[in-house]
Amino acid sequence: MNDVLRLNHGSDVYVVRSCHNEDGTDLLALGGEHSVEVYQISSTISSRRLATFHVGNRITALAWIAAAGIDFGLHLLTKSSSSAETTFQFGGGLSGHHGKVNDMCFCGGRDEDNMRYVATVSDDKMLMVWDLNPPLDISSLILSPEESSVNDDSCSPSPRPQPTAYAVAFPHPLTTVDSHPHSSKEFLVADCRGSVYLTDWRTDPHQTEQGTWRHSIVVELTESRAVSNSLMGTSSQWGGFAAWRRDSADIVGVSCGPRFAIWDLSKLRGGKPLHVATSFPDGGYTFRWCPTNPDYFAISAYSHARGAVIHVHNVGYVHAQPSVINIAPAPHRIRDFDFIAACTKPVLAAALGHQVAVFALGDDR
Repeated sequence: MNDVLRLNHGSDVYVVRSCHNEDGTDLLALGGEHSVEVYQISSTISSRRLATFHVGNRITALAWIAAAGIDFGLHLLTKSSSSAETTFQFGGGLSGHHGKVNDMCFCGGRDEDNMRYVATVSDDKMLMVWDLNPPLDISSLILSPEESSVNDDSCSPSPRPQPTAYAVAFPHPLTTVDSHPHSSKEFLVADCRGSVYLTDWRTDPHQTEQGTWRHSIVVELTESRAVSNSLMGTSSQWGGFAAWRRDSADIVGVSCGPRFAIWDLSKLRGGKPLHVATSFPDGGYTFRWCPTNPDYFAISAYSHARGAVIHVHNVGYVHAQPSVINIAPAPHRIRDFDFIAACTKPVLAAALGHQVAVFALGDDR
């Protein structure tokens, strides 16, 4: 491929995440075997590394800018122009997840809560919404004998309060979570069978009659064939990937197995998808909407036999043949990819092996 920027992380890259905040749309984070790197990507497809955060174990999920490790721990990553990189660990032990954290995102909306709450989903069937600035530091109320004997006049600075979590249990392992800039109270959650839940995480279960995991479910979306395939064991993979279209809170896209589905929440029709089509007969994987050209969405191949391949679809022509982006032959496979939000034309960043390939769509390949 010509006109491709290749970022070498130094170890396998497992997660790629573009920043969608208005003041950071040219930023890209890469999660590898031990660390997270942050790059600035210019409109001319050149790069500058801005920060490196050492986490100490394999990264399984990223949000802007927090990370989850293979040890189920969570890490808040910060850096300013006047200070070095800092990593604040939370969510481990009894208070956090007890399975691999598969995805995470910050709260949607455009108010001050946008960066206060971060949601995580895991193989342990739990959605957890973490308050990064809790009004009460619970850990500070439990003092060891040594700590209680320290003079109260100590001038040592108090540590940052440990975040508290609001947990919602689901019936199956969870694979992805997404938020939308038009809503601060809802998350889009997908499970391993391809079911998708629009979840109002701010709902108080004690004010509802159900009192179960369904108290917070606003809408449940299912693509019947994906669910039946998972129940019958005929699906070649175990997982679903859901994403919200950035310019419309009504449009939801899901990739599960060989098929993808598009829902319009303003026209639910009993939960039936607006569009259903096939992208990869042997299974698709990551689903991403393009933030600069909202009619475009892309899906990566799941199978190693396909090589590192991405299909780019147009939502207005879902049954037409997609644009095929061949990045590398088999046995290479795209572990993750994302669109970069700053560029005027669609630009993809795709992780394969130690490298992330950054390139504009529409170039002659």
